[in-house]
Amino acid sequence: MKFDPPSSPSLLWDIFCRVIDNHGDLGVCWRLCADLAQRGHTVRLWVDDASALAWMAPQGCAGVTVHAWPDDAALQALTHNTTFNIGDVVVEAFGCELPEAFQVLMSQGPTPVWVNLEYLSAEGYVARSHGLASPVMSGPARGLTKWFFFPGFTPDTGGLLREPNLLKPPTPDSHTPSNITTSPTRQSRFDRTTWLAALPLDKPMVANERLISLFCYEPAALPDLLKQLSQADAPTRLLVTQGRPSNAVAAATHALHMPSSGSDQLHISQLPYLSQTDFDHLLWACDFNFVRGEDSLVRALWAGQPFAWHIYPQDDLAHHDKLHAFGSTLDMPVDLRKFHAVWNGLETGPLPALSRTAIDDWRDWSHQTQQRLVAQTDQTSQLLSFVAQKR
Repeated sequence: MKFDPPSSPSLLWDIFCRVIDNHGDLGVCWRLCADLAQRGHTVRLWVDDASALAWMAPQGCAGVTVHAWPDDAALQALTHNTTFNIGDVVVEAFGCELPEAFQVLMSQGPTPVWVNLEYLSAEGYVARSHGLASPVMSGPARGLTKWFFFPGFTPDTGGLLREPNLLKPPTPDSHTPSNITTSPTRQSRFDRTTWLAALPLDKPMVANERLISLFCYEPAALPDLLKQLSQADAPTRLLVTQGRPSNAVAAATHALHMPSSGSDQLHISQLPYLSQTDFDHLLWACDFNFVRGEDSLVRALWAGQPFAWHIYPQDDLAHHDKLHAFGSTLDMPVDLRKFHAVWNGLETGPLPALSRTAIDDWRDWSHQTQQRLVAQTDQTSQLLSFVAQKR
């Protein structure tokens, strides 16, 4: 199904991505590629390490082809390939810097729309900088213009990635017969019980267990969380994602002299690597979600469930301002801001209790925030409109 209006032409996109030290950059780029392809566009994803796509997107996506980050030899070969054309749009994700030889190709043919897709933030500079031009003054692409595109949480930014069928069904057009109903949303079709039953868990779930997902870096407050959950008045199942979260939990349980599977009221289950679709399902299924980075934060917002964001730590502590701006922009409850501050190491002291009462209160805020954000135009739709203006 194509989601573009009939007047929107099908474009060829070249999207460049470098994987730094986590999967977030690739995760964001893949969601953008898939969303564009589902709207009728053709996408080439150029990435220096595509290995994570084996579990992140095992089925691939029609309309998206994945290419290794091109070295000079590969780009030299392209110059002799008469069937190769630079895309109508070239996206430089997260300041990854296009290969110079590719910039040469861009300068030799029809000029593409060159977009610098920036990182997500709620800070004030985002709205001020969104959509600004950056003339290229030197190098092989001298004379071309790069455009800054900033995702964000307010209508004066580039919005958030959200597929058209994720939360709201497509609006019928004037040619849709009145007896034809629109398809339900992905979220409304989700069968929580069936999905949870299919998980390869080490121990069956208990009827009254609360479910908490854990996707994090190495928070100093993690041992405090595990101890707190083990001493709670109700059983908790902690569903731990693979990679750094799994390693962090192993270190924390060792420091607490706790069995790796948890103790008392806490049971810890290790999950396999999840596809992006199943990661969405995990967030929809749990009572509370710990997420990190950018991609999982946005998916937690669309899940409408209470969550805590482990923001990527930076040596200059710039992430402190970024976290404060996020809480302020989305009117986060004071006690949830406190939880975020301790979880992210902005404040010391014990981690506030993750009680059922607190989770229930935060669920109201999460749902209201989801509805507030879904009322804004999604990122891909805004990007398409932006590109149409610049062509």
